[in-house]
This record gives sequence, structure tokens and C-alpha cells, in this order.
Amino acid sequence: MSNNLLITITGPTAIGKTDIAVEIAQQLDTEIISCDSRQVYKEMRIGTAVPEQSQLEQVKHNFIQYTSVQNPLNANDFGIAANRKLSELFKVNRTVVMVGGSGLYIDAVLGGIDDIPSPKKEIREELQRKIDNGELFQLQKELQEADPQFYSTIDINNPRRILRGLEVYKTTGKPLSSFVGKQEGRLYKSAIIVLEMERDTLYDRVNRRVDIMIEHGLVDEAKKLIPYKSLSSLQTVGYQELFEHFDGSVSLEKAIEKIKSNTRQYVRKQENWFRRYDGAFRICAEQKVSICKLVGELTANL
Repeated sequence: MSNNLLITITGPTAIGKTDIAVEIAQQLDTEIISCDSRQVYKEMRIGTAVPEQSQLEQVKHNFIQYTSVQNPLNANDFGIAANRKLSELFKVNRTVVMVGGSGLYIDAVLGGIDDIPSPKKEIREELQRKIDNGELFQLQKELQEADPQFYSTIDINNPRRILRGLEVYKTTGKPLSSFVGKQEGRLYKSAIIVLEMERDTLYDRVNRRVDIMIEHGLVDEAKKLIPYKSLSSLQTVGYQELFEHFDGSVSLEKAIEKIKSNTRQYVRKQENWFRRYDGAFRICAEQKVSICKLVGELTANL
């Protein structure tokens, strides 16, 4: 195993991962791999809380606004691209910082995702028919029984996520979560730091962040993306709710409240996912001095 070290900073949305990652990257004089399934898209800046320009100037960030919503990047593709970039970075750096809250994408980088067979067309079509016929609730129950691990980490009201989990299970006979494998012969060591925060405090941060996004123009950003709203990359909190508003289904005020509520629900999903990380360092996000001290200890003997 190489002495190169990838330090992953993760935790639920709005906890302050970017600020800490920038500070650590500066401490180590290295670059950042952004591991966010939505910040990779050029058109989704405000609603995904892309780092401030000043932060991007302080430290080189990779995979921020990397591709277009019209060219979706799945977790497996991201894992391959990220490890390719890491190979380059480790030629000149002993340490690299990865930051993000997308658990499946983190797993794809650190462990790799086994090849998933293409779903059978007839299975996908049958599932889509059931969704179109208003049978989402029944499919949710079916997925919960077939793949409780995947079910516990997704937005269960997103039909595409339910469809994906079930089509893989029905095609392969195995749960989608079982395809997250372990990469052998990796060219770096890995340390995961999971940031934590008291739930009420974090929820307050979530609510404030949504308000700031609205002030900064999220409504206009989402409006420009209406032609692409059916794309998988746009099936995400912050945009779906505004598309409902544009369709006349809900008022703007109601859409904003739904964004806050759905984001808080997503926080709980993320926390469930990160509990799986055995051996991770878990630390309060507000203890920056302790975090920097931990990083110093992790890198002392490289």
C-alpha cells in the first residue's frame, strides 16, 4: 500500500464541509476532489451550493461544474474519473482532500462499484407503467423489502430512484447496494472524517441555506432549467419543488417550505449512510481546531 493519503471530509448537507475542506487543503498545500453528485453540473450552481469564488481561488477544486445536465455522470463513471485524477495528483502530492455528502459517489471512489448488468427492457417498462398508474407506494414497499440498505438512503418519493433499485434487483436477483465493491491494490490510503452536529442546529443551518439560495436567485436558475426538468440530473431537492411551482401545483412559499422539509429529510438519509463507515473519525463540525489537529496526526508520518 502506498504512503499517499486521501482524506475524505463528509457529513450531511449544510454542515460546513467546504469551509473545513478548504482549510485542510491549505494546511496540506494540496487540491480538493469535489464528491458531490450535483455540483458536477455546470447549470446547477445556486441550488447545489457550489463553493464561493473566493474558495475556488484559494484551493484548486476538481469536478466542480464538470459536465452538463445533458450528459449525466453516474456514480460508477465518477469513481473512475476521480481515481484517474487522483493518480495524477498523487504524483505531486502525498495527500489529497476529497469533500462531499454523496455517499454512493464516495463509495464509488473509495471502493469501486462492480459492473451492474443492464436492466431488462421489459422489467423497466413494467415498473414505469406501475409508476404512471399511481402505484409508487406499492413499489416503495417492494423496494424496502428487496433492498432495505438502498431504501434507507434515498428520497423514496423520487420515482427514478425507486425504479432504479427495483430494476436492478429484478434483473440480477441482487440488491443494488450489493454492487458497491472493494477495490484491491488501491494506490493510496484512505481516512474518512465524518462531521457531525446537533440536529436542531443543523436544521437551522439547512433552513438558512435555503433562504440564502432563494435570495441569490435559485428561482431564476431553476426556471432556466425547465426544458431539462425530466433529466435524471434534475430529479433533486431544490429543483423538483420549484418545477412544481412553475407548473402551478404549489405557491412559491409552499415550494420553499418543501425544499426545507425535503432537505431535512435528506440529512437523515445521509446520516444513515455515513453510519456504515466503520473506522471513520467522527467529530463535531464546530471543532475546527480539533479537526486540523487530527489531520496533522494523520499526515505526520507520510
